[in-house]
Amino acid sequence: MSSNRVVHFEYVAENPGKLVVFYKEVFGWKIQTWGGPQAYWLLETGNNKEAGIDGGVMGAPGPGKQKVINTIQVSSLEKTIKKIKQFGGSTISQKNTILGVGYHYYCKDIEGNIFGILESEQKAK
Repeated sequence: MSSNRVVHFEYVAENPGKLVVFYKEVFGWKIQTWGGPQAYWLLETGNNKEAGIDGGVMGAPGPGKQKVINTIQVSSLEKTIKKIKQFGGSTISQKNTILGVGYHYYCKDIEGNIFGILESEQKAK
């Protein structure tokens, strides 16, 4: 039986080199170039033994203009927001409480891509 899981995400960027630096510095992701015929970076977002997905960054123009919002779990909203702002990103919402889950903000990276950050309710206590 197959499942319908998200297994990869992509960001299309006007300046992909700067965008990969943003995600590397803010979240500590391992990033490497694909090595194929197009400019493409692979994003390794964590330990493969843990739940989660990896993704990529490609230079514009991409396959379309669809916006995708990925939510990234963090250990501290405050520390992460500080790094986001330090590297040119911004928050675009107030702190949201998701009952039984945790606390969440919507943010924008330096290319205007919207993403979420989530601090687990258990971590926040």
